[in-house]
Amino acid sequence: MTDHTDDDQYPEYSGPSKSQLKRDMHALQDLGKRMLDLNDEQLATLAVSDTLYRAIMESRRIRQREAKRRHLQYIGKVIRQETDPDALSRAIDAFHAGSEEHTRRHHLAERWRDRMIAEGDKVVGEFIGYCPLADVQHLRNLVRNARKEVDSQKNTGQARKLFRALREWIDDAEL
Repeated sequence: MTDHTDDDQYPEYSGPSKSQLKRDMHALQDLGKRMLDLNDEQLATLAVSDTLYRAIMESRRIRQREAKRRHLQYIGKVIRQETDPDALSRAIDAFHAGSEEHTRRHHLAERWRDRMIAEGDKVVGEFIGYCPLADVQHLRNLVRNARKEVDSQKNTGQARKLFRALREWIDDAEL
């Protein structure tokens, strides 16, 4: 009889399986497909390398099916090497209305707007701590105008302007 040791029964872990590596690569290719669906303005706002940006632009020009498939493989490889796929996926999700990330940012901007209108400059200071790139003077002007609108009970669109500015600054801060 042969003597079997535990080492024979449980081989040493040598990394992910070939199937898992293929699944990961297909996920990166799908992320590349989602990037192809973005318009130029949205693509420009993503924090991607020049190599990835050029690959996306090149892929948009390719019409032949097999060439497009091979190029998507290249895009997946570039994403794996040069970017954080999870952060890129969240940024792309933010562009699609109805996504959880889009909804979360929308509600966040609404809460900031309502607090600023109700409480004033104290909340503006807190928001500047959250989004340091926000223009303080412009923000205070928007808050002042929105508060006047609420006090006069006239809808002049100032609260909407404040919301849009807050949403833009929140998107910039979280990308």
